Amino acid sequence: MSREVNAKEKVLLVILVLIILGFAYYRFVDQPVRKNLAKAEAEYSSLQSELTEVRVKIRELQRMQDEIDEITSGGKDSFMPSYNNAKEELALLNDILNESVTQYSVAFTNVTRYKDQIRRDFKLDFTTPDYDSMKVVIDKLTGVDYRCMIGDCNCNVIKVKDPMNPSLETTALSVSATATFYETMVGGTADAGLPPDSSKQG
Repeated sequence: MSREVNAKEKVLLVILVLIILGFAYYRFVDQPVRKNLAKAEAEYSSLQSELTEVRVKIRELQRMQDEIDEITSGGKDSFMPSYNNAKEELALLNDILNESVTQYSVAFTNVTRYKDQIRRDFKLDFTTPDYDSMKVVIDKLTGVDYRCMIGDCNCNVIKVKDPMNPSLETTALSVSATATFYETMVGGTADAGLPPDSSKQG
């Protein structure tokens, strides 16, 4: 059984179809687009923060590279002594530190081997009366004949008792640094302290 749809019913059907289409657009187009836009804005903000951090790191790396270039431009070449050079390296550090600091400690912390290259890490803590004295120590460390790379270096201003008048306090620089001496197995002799070759470990 069928009957002809009148004009009023046609208008209602059109309105119903438009409502359904509007709801479908809102549900399946508008809302997903808004969510994706919000997600994209959050990701953009996160990437902007990461980009800022990367730029800061790049500037710091460039500054460090400029310092390295300045040091190497002086024509001072270093070499890797044969393993085991620990006593000579410790004596070298003692000579440098005895000249410019008020107190210090040196501790070798780790030895690693990769093929013929030996890395001997050490931690260095010392106190100097002023910035110029600290710079003298750092300059000497970067200018030694043995290949030595300084890693982290932190400086803090501290108060110390005046040795001539304990009731008075003066300021000094407390410096903490990590560094690495490089040695080679070429011409070296293996001993009990020699670590295994990490290049052969799976």
